[in-house]
Amino acid sequence: MSDTPRPYRSYVYAYPHKTAYRSLPERPELAALWAGEPKDALSLYAHIPFCEVRCGFCNLFTRIGAPDELTTRYLDALDRQATAVREALGDASPVRFATAAFGGGTPTFLTAAELSRLCDIAEKRTGVDLRAVPLSVETSPATATADRLALLADRGATRLSIGVQSFVEAEARAAVRPQRRADVEAALGRIRDTGVPVLNIDLIYGIDEQTERSWRVSLDAALAWRPEELYLYPLYVRPLTGLGRLQDPAAADREWDERRLRLYRYGRDHLLAQGYQQVSMRMFRRADAGPAGPDDYACQTDGMIGLGCGARSYTSALHYSFDYAVDMREIRSIIDAYTETEDFSRAGHGYGMSAGEARRRHLLQSLLQAGGMPVAGYEERFGSSPFADFGPELTRFEEYGWLDADAPAGLLRLSPEGLAHSDGLGPELFSPTVAAAMAAYEAK
Repeated sequence: MSDTPRPYRSYVYAYPHKTAYRSLPERPELAALWAGEPKDALSLYAHIPFCEVRCGFCNLFTRIGAPDELTTRYLDALDRQATAVREALGDASPVRFATAAFGGGTPTFLTAAELSRLCDIAEKRTGVDLRAVPLSVETSPATATADRLALLADRGATRLSIGVQSFVEAEARAAVRPQRRADVEAALGRIRDTGVPVLNIDLIYGIDEQTERSWRVSLDAALAWRPEELYLYPLYVRPLTGLGRLQDPAAADREWDERRLRLYRYGRDHLLAQGYQQVSMRMFRRADAGPAGPDDYACQTDGMIGLGCGARSYTSALHYSFDYAVDMREIRSIIDAYTETEDFSRAGHGYGMSAGEARRRHLLQSLLQAGGMPVAGYEERFGSSPFADFGPELTRFEEYGWLDADAPAGLLRLSPEGLAHSDGLGPELFSPTVAAAMAAYEAK
């Protein structure tokens, strides 16, 4: 259909996006926000906003380097925040974490000693047992050193995710990610030497001058390591990122969309032929790999505790975080303010979740998974049908060919083409209120 939304509008990894968050004048107390919330299957996320280099496509909340003992001050603040959060969770009902992750930025920008302190903060302040839950940690080729990796393996890491993006050095330079393939391969070897059970490799398609042939080089180089997981990310050119300053984001047209779609389909089909299963548009998991995660945590329903100035926390009524920016000067200012904060007992920025927004989030996060959404689970949670709540949207998706007509009865699932268009489908489910808030956000 000619009016089909563009396939690459927005990567929807959380709803609502942080650009919809606003300052909370009432600054609600965390203890009140978490009172009465289920706390027996929480997810813990610690955000480390430091990198050794800022990639040209990156719009993550991170800065290059950490002068003047900034990492020490940051971990001091993280310690204060974790203490305040655990106090807010209280002891009236059981508090248990089902999963944990360290992201960024690049957590392994920290030294091995600092990573040890990060683990101590997580365990001693929040009470999570890192050796008893799945623990995912992000790393990069330059920071995946033997001492850091050994420390993480000893402290319970079950998944190490490395952002390679491309094994072709010319493509890495084009994405403003200069790196030598030999260094990447050496880092992968060190990760495998740790014995950590899950290796994930991130790759990017749509880089300037990338072809199916060069894309195949990166895919096969990654497959040579038999990673348990592979993520295939489309390149986006966003405002205020390195590449965004070199090009007009609006110049990305249908030709670029078609090229990215072509590379996506090539990569998808190649991984499927190599024994991988598709979990979402981006994620592929080796069919013979072990369990993917805990059985009792669901991102649609369970709470998230975010530590660090770039992390978000989720309760049923409010999603909250700290201020958000992409520009380096603004990020530095926010990080500095975070390190100087003494009182972490209140939420400062966020978005209130109405019943309607909760329905949208559940449908969106379920539908973007290859396994789809059991209709009965939605009906049990909300007391209504997704077809009644989102009839016009689902009808459009069906007309576009995005819904799987052969899905088992009672399962709402995307077709292969629907999965391919996940970044066009997701924004179609944004509420008018969220879309307006995102549109009104001034990038900084």
